[in-house]
Amino acid sequence: MTQRRSALVVRRLEREDLTAALTLQAENYPPFLVEAEPAFASRLDVTACYCLAATLDGVLAGYLLAHGWPGRSPPALGAILPRNAPSEVLFVHDLAVSTARRGLGIGRRLVARAFELAAGDGLGTAELIAVEGAAAYWRTLGFSEAPVFPALSAKLAAYGAAARWMTRGIGPGTPGPGAPERGREGTAP
Repeated sequence: MTQRRSALVVRRLEREDLTAALTLQAENYPPFLVEAEPAFASRLDVTACYCLAATLDGVLAGYLLAHGWPGRSPPALGAILPRNAPSEVLFVHDLAVSTARRGLGIGRRLVARAFELAAGDGLGTAELIAVEGAAAYWRTLGFSEAPVFPALSAKLAAYGAAARWMTRGIGPGTPGPGAPERGREGTAP
């Protein structure tokens, strides 16, 4: 008997995916980091939207919330984002993969695709807040901790004691996120 291998499809995250995405968010994050549907959905409406879904056999296996945003100024936890925010950097807001689908490279594929799209639009830097011990995972994708200034420190505190501010280049000549996937996949929801 031959077992059929499912193909991973990476595509734009749509409003129709919200119920499944919110379920994945709750599965991946502690309650204080879970954002309500209006805040989550507002990421889909940002003009420079790089929010992606990864599906296996039509079922959401993971998602990435990423969007253009002003540099060194992450949105507050739970904020409803304005549609036309300045797009200086790619802000990676949230990455979640179903616990049943971890280890398949889904997170890495989502991030790589967002980098391609953002670089194509002229963005050269990615920023994120790694939460709940996820900094080690993000390091495998080329991110490193960056200096935190007072205004950023206050925002970072809302994401928990383990939160880390991280950045990396995404432009031409910058290595892509091709390191092996391991550990917790998560950023600020």
